[in-house]
Amino acid sequence: MDDLGTVEQALHLIRRDAVGHVVVVEDLGERPAAVVLADDVLRNPLLRLRTGREERKRAPDRVDESHSGPSIVGVVKAPASAGRFAERIVDGRDDGGRSERVVIWIERRPGAIWAVGRQVNPQHRETESPREDDYLWQGHELDDCLEAANGALEDDAVVSEELGSPQTVKPFHRSELLKPLEKFFFGRT
Repeated sequence: MDDLGTVEQALHLIRRDAVGHVVVVEDLGERPAAVVLADDVLRNPLLRLRTGREERKRAPDRVDESHSGPSIVGVVKAPASAGRFAERIVDGRDDGGRSERVVIWIERRPGAIWAVGRQVNPQHRETESPREDDYLWQGHELDDCLEAANGALEDDAVVSEELGSPQTVKPFHRSELLKPLEKFFFGRT
């Protein structure tokens, strides 16, 4: 029973009495421990909380007139393919028999979201940037992303073949998406 420690005097603990053989002499004149640290810090002249002056750093209120001319710094837009991890192009014919280019891609968007996009004839658009309605699928699961991208790719290849322009297009693979992802996160190739 000697090895059990506080169990020996369990009745004292239940009644919240002091344990008989433990003597506490120090700190009897101070407040309880929860208040002691905060009280000590606030009363210490070196650690006392006080408002101090901070140096102010901000942009000037006005721009010097010498900078009022044309600026060499403008809006720099990232290329449309900046977040793309993989891309496939299906060249075929549309319903009218004219040549048509379909671009299908997989990209990684902010928030760790995978997205599958599809553009028809992007070369005829004002900008190569995808519109929101160009996205076929968005989500967190890579396998679902690959399924959506390969489904769209197969659909376009089948239509292209039916309209007289058969093509062999390589499907998207998990490994080609993981390589740039590992490079981004770990710096390896």
